[in-house]
Amino acid sequence: MERRIVECVPNFSEGRNEETIKQIAAEISGTPGVTLLNVDPGEATNRTVITFVGEPEAVVEAAFRAVRKAGELIDMRQHHGAHPRIGATDVLPLIPVSGITLEECAALSRDLARRIADELRIPCYCYEAAAFTERRRNLAVCRAGEYEGIPKKLSTPGEEPDFGSRPMDDDIARTGCTVVGARDFLIAVNFNLNTTSTRRANAIAFDVREKGRPRREGNPITGTPMKDADGNTIMIPGTLKKTKAIGWFIDEYGIAQVSMNITDINTTPLHKAFDEVCRCAQLRGIRVTGTEIVGLVPKRALVEAGKYFLEKQHRSTGIPERDIIDIAIHSMGLSDLRPFNPREKVIEYLLEDEDKKKRLADLSVTAFAEETSRESPAPGGGTISAYMGALGAALGTMVANLSSHKAGWDERWEEFSRQADEGQQLMAELLHLVDEDTDAFNQIMAAFGMPKGTEEERTARSAAIQAATLHAAEVPLRTMKAALRVLPLCERMARDGNPNSISDAGVGALAARSAVLGAGLNVCINASSLKDRTKADMLKAEAERLMAEAEKQEKAILELVKNGM
Repeated sequence: MERRIVECVPNFSEGRNEETIKQIAAEISGTPGVTLLNVDPGEATNRTVITFVGEPEAVVEAAFRAVRKAGELIDMRQHHGAHPRIGATDVLPLIPVSGITLEECAALSRDLARRIADELRIPCYCYEAAAFTERRRNLAVCRAGEYEGIPKKLSTPGEEPDFGSRPMDDDIARTGCTVVGARDFLIAVNFNLNTTSTRRANAIAFDVREKGRPRREGNPITGTPMKDADGNTIMIPGTLKKTKAIGWFIDEYGIAQVSMNITDINTTPLHKAFDEVCRCAQLRGIRVTGTEIVGLVPKRALVEAGKYFLEKQHRSTGIPERDIIDIAIHSMGLSDLRPFNPREKVIEYLLEDEDKKKRLADLSVTAFAEETSRESPAPGGGTISAYMGALGAALGTMVANLSSHKAGWDERWEEFSRQADEGQQLMAELLHLVDEDTDAFNQIMAAFGMPKGTEEERTARSAAIQAATLHAAEVPLRTMKAALRVLPLCERMARDGNPNSISDAGVGALAARSAVLGAGLNVCINASSLKDRTKADMLKAEAERLMAEAEKQEKAILELVKNGM
């Protein structure tokens, strides 16, 4: 299952007092489940931008704590800076990264704004996707008049905050208001050009950015911009929606770039922007030599890009994720100016590296075997069964990829690519179950270790043991179902795949069948310890049915393999 990750990028109206900034950041980093990624203070703007990520609930809690601390430490009556601002916590966006939608983030934002208003007495406006009116989607509308304009807004019907509106008082005078919302992930990206001309770079930027360029009378470059009846400049829209772009020259690199913000990667993915900038540059006799991502990027942006370029080559997309990301890096020249390290640039990978727990699935083959051989009871048969299933899926996927790239079978690449994608998903699910099976056993051991000195403790301990035992039976049942789905993949590869790899499809079937039977044994032994005999009998019956089905399918596949060799 994809991990649910939200990014939060609050802006605080303090960029000079290091101790204040440190205390606000500590509220965030001290919240369990949150990873602090960046603290960026600005002296001239007297403003600090903090970036952090984590599970949605943890991020919302960290945001609330940071707003509370900022309200305690920052007195807006003393604040002066170059950047527009309306409160101690000026703007607070939640941004979906993975496993969560923008709409869900908007709902979280509204709940957060309500809580800030109710518990901290800081009035809140809701903007972007969380806005209650179309007009307030625009941050500038919510922040109009800035801090100095708050008293008038509080007393003007239709201008008051969405939550916590009341007449101006000392608390509001100190904290100001906060603008809370949800927006899509913004990717800041620069496209490197083989030119030093800022004018040429700007021309390409105007070609692609959504705003486009002014329509001019006569000469399209030097002519007078045309106006509409209201006196507004008439624009010729660019080709990429939800993008902003300009051209500039970078002394450090000695080249011009098209600098772009992609404000909605669902509308304009990174790879689409790259290809379009390349197309427009080529029309002007210029080449894009590479791409520079500024800041962080969600993993899906690179995975989607890698798959896009693989599909253009008529190559299978059912390959390991790291290989797909490598394709994206090479295709867009992400290492043109400096080496691009996904572990330092991809949000999900940064979170993985924060997790100190070592997964069994991350061990080497040798280390995994050695860990299994030790006198500890876990990892045991259930874990090994899940790993056998993952190996079966890997073999079926390998045959699909070999078939996709087989000479003379070019017209069938999509067919086998789909099969390989399916195999990768099954392999990932079974690798996850490798660790989940061991975790389930450890939960049983933890339950047995609970105190049993009183009757209440004994009752709680018994209930915990039963719950953990049921879970330990249900996990290998999931392994059985996942491994059983590997067999049809191996059957299709044995029947229709590259004939030179038919034996590999057969071995994949053997591994998958063994995974089903091995996991079935673990279902039965754990079910035997359940006091709920009705549930135990249901689990055993389901396991026996799945084992019989696996043996039936394996027999048919081996017959195909023998006939095909």
